[in-house]
Formats: sequence, C-alpha cells, structure tokens
Amino acid sequence: MAEHRKARGQVGAKHRPAKALCSECGLCDTYYIHYVKESCAFLTQRLEELEERTHGRSRDLTQEDDLYFGVHQEMMAARKTEPIAGAQWTGIVSAIAMTMLEQGLVEGVVCVQSQPDDRFGPKPVLARTPAEILAAKVNKPTLSPNLSVLEEVERSGLKRLLVIGVGCQVQALRAVQDKLGLEKLYVLGTPCVDNVTRAGLQKFLETTSRSPDTVVHYEFMQDFNVHFKHEDGSVEKVPFFGLNTKELKEVFAPSCMTCFDYVNSLADLVVGYMGAPFGWQWIAVRNETGAEMLATVRDQLTVQMVSAAGDRREAVQQGIAAYDQAVTLPLWLAWLVGFVVQKFGPKGLEYARFSIDSHFVRNYLYVKRHYPQKLVAHVPEYARRLVSRYRLPEK
Repeated sequence: MAEHRKARGQVGAKHRPAKALCSECGLCDTYYIHYVKESCAFLTQRLEELEERTHGRSRDLTQEDDLYFGVHQEMMAARKTEPIAGAQWTGIVSAIAMTMLEQGLVEGVVCVQSQPDDRFGPKPVLARTPAEILAAKVNKPTLSPNLSVLEEVERSGLKRLLVIGVGCQVQALRAVQDKLGLEKLYVLGTPCVDNVTRAGLQKFLETTSRSPDTVVHYEFMQDFNVHFKHEDGSVEKVPFFGLNTKELKEVFAPSCMTCFDYVNSLADLVVGYMGAPFGWQWIAVRNETGAEMLATVRDQLTVQMVSAAGDRREAVQQGIAAYDQAVTLPLWLAWLVGFVVQKFGPKGLEYARFSIDSHFVRNYLYVKRHYPQKLVAHVPEYARRLVSRYRLPEK
C-alpha cells in the first residue's frame, strides 16, 4: 500500500491520464492510479485479453451471439415476480445485491446512491446493509466515479465483495482486482451507452422532456421511444426520431463516443433491458460466478427464453447518414416513423443488435475522425467485424 500512496502523492488525485477521453470511473481518485496505464480502457484496450482471464475464454467471433453479446453460458429474459417499489424496472439488480449480502456471500457492495440534493448526482458507496443497497436503486445516467471507493474497500478489510458497474469501470477493476486483497470478487454489470456529464444530462432533459425538473428516471426503450418517468408517476414518451440531434450530438461524453463495450463484456453477470421484450430484463450469465449470483434470486424471478424478430440492417444503414447529418424529423412524422418501426422493425435480440451496430458504427467514425492515431489499437476485432457490414461515409 505504501507504494500506492506514494504514487498518488506524486501524481495527484485529480490527474486524468486519459485527458478528454476520461470516463471518470474513479480509479484515478485513488492510489490505484499507479496502474492506470494498463487498466484504463481509453489508454490501453485489453478487452480480449481480460475476457480470457476472467471467463476462461475469449468470445468466439464465428458465433453471432458471442460476436454481439460476448462470452456467456446462457441468456434469458426475466422480471421479478414481486417488483421492488420505486425500482427503475422490477429490481433484479437490487435484489441480487441484497440477497447476496443477506446470505453472507459478500460483506459489502459497491453501488451508487444519489447525492442528497440531486437525484441524478452519483454518490458511490460501499454498502454494508440491505437498506444502503436499496437506497441505490434507479440508474444515475451520468459519469460516475464508482471505483473511487476502492481505497475504502482495502481499509475496511473486506474479503468478499460485490461491485456493480458499467463496462469502463469493470475493465479498470479487472485490471487491478488482484491488488485488492480479496478472497472473492463478484461483478454485476449493466449495459451502458451514451453517458453524459451532469451538465450534459441537464441539457438533454431540458431539450427533450416537457418537465425536466420532475423526471425521476428515463430510458431509451425497445419501442423506439425515450420513456421519462415523472414524480407524479406519469410516463412521457418521446420518439427517437424526433430528438433534437443537432443540439444533442455534443452532449455525450467523448469516452462514451469511443467505447465498444456496450454489453459489459467483463462482468460475471449482466442485467439490462436491451435484448428483452418490453417490460422484461435481458440477463447474460457469463461464467460460473455469474451463475452463482443469479441462483440467489432464481426463485424470485419469472423467466422466459430470449427471442428475436425483424431485421435491423436497413434501419442501421439509414441511421448512419441521418445521424451524420443531424436529421430531426417533425414530431408528427417522428411518431409515424416510430410506429412503423415498432410494428415491423427489430425486436428482442435483434433490437439489441440494432442498438449495438448503430452505436459501434457511430463510435468507429468518431474515433476515425477525432483520434485516428488510436483507431487500430483501440477498436476491438469484434467491433471491426460488425462495423464492416455497413457502408460508411468516406470522410
């Protein structure tokens, strides 16, 4: 630890080696900054190598499900039979964390509560009770320094830990996990795309929602609408195709525009919505540790097989030019296009592939245009293969 503390004193907690590409994962707020060059996803891309180390194999690029969704033992759609009140969905992530703590599988959980004066302001904590975990329910759609609590973990003497996080946080964690002195680490991941700073979030809310100050949470959903839930319980829907693209293109963090780990490839277990029917959660069990985690709540879940319908490819291809040209449809036309796409477009896993393809193409072009020197080393092979399926602008 003395070596770590010395390194922190030399570099400074606010130093950001990734500069504009920093995702504010929190690692550089600790003495583990000593390892940042090897652990930061935006300085050194090591996804394939860390997949092998974490799961016992890297993804099979000849298999479509591996190519898109990463190493996994099984995928399913699920929801809690008895939802947790106030959860963003039905509360599967919170239920897993609380059950693992109650059963003694872990002694603490790294999760994110809200700042006392701002429901969207992230406050990473080392939760030691179910109540502290429950206080972290609902996503905080902003850059969050989850790993800033790693020093507290080491000081606490905990030996069995659950960390909930997104892809960039998990890659940094996997790179330093052997330095934490743990006997067992569990990683529960959520898919992540298009994160923003707190100021960027405010611009998005004010540009998009009818009542930005009353939004409790929101999500880009499978019906091609953004769903805003408000304090009074009402749900406001805004069609994707009616978003003010010109105003919002610069909102997303540069780290998110250069990320190719939408599905959180290095987590043991992933819970999100992207590959499931509306109202359900998509779950990917990546390894035996993930299977152990899911087993703790199996009796609390209603489960169905994942499925796919429709064809994403034309929608992705058309979206490339629309995004590049910052096209925003009149609201009446946006609703009409959204209705048609929802009825006849991609669903289930095909919707997930649509979202992955769309973002990988966009991000590949962003890296090529803004960081061409990083293109070869930074873009993983699986992402290159997906992007190569589409016609890209020459510039």
